[in-house]
Amino acid sequence: MNEETKEINWDDFSKIEMRVGTVVKAEEFPKAKKPAYKLQIDFGQLGMRKTSAQITNLYSLDDLPGKKIVAVVNFPPKQIANFMSECLVLGAVDGDEISLLSVDKDAKNGLRIG
Repeated sequence: MNEETKEINWDDFSKIEMRVGTVVKAEEFPKAKKPAYKLQIDFGQLGMRKTSAQITNLYSLDDLPGKKIVAVVNFPPKQIANFMSECLVLGAVDGDEISLLSVDKDAKNGLRIG
């Protein structure tokens, strides 16, 4: 662990609800401060959630519908420009390039990551 990494305990980790979802719709988000897309994601029994994601460097709009992703679904809604984000899509960050976390099998929407 480096100096910037803070250790958490199991109780801290168990509070984070990471779930599998499928991107249903992706569209441009011109009002975002940094280039981003608006996403609609199906989380099965949890329903549809929307979010914005700064993933324009590695993904085109056509790449996203049908993609299985992982997102945190228990953050409170957050206003981003004129849009209300309802979840946080997870990805590996390398500067301005973000590679989405996904599942390698056809996991059901809404399954919890643990």
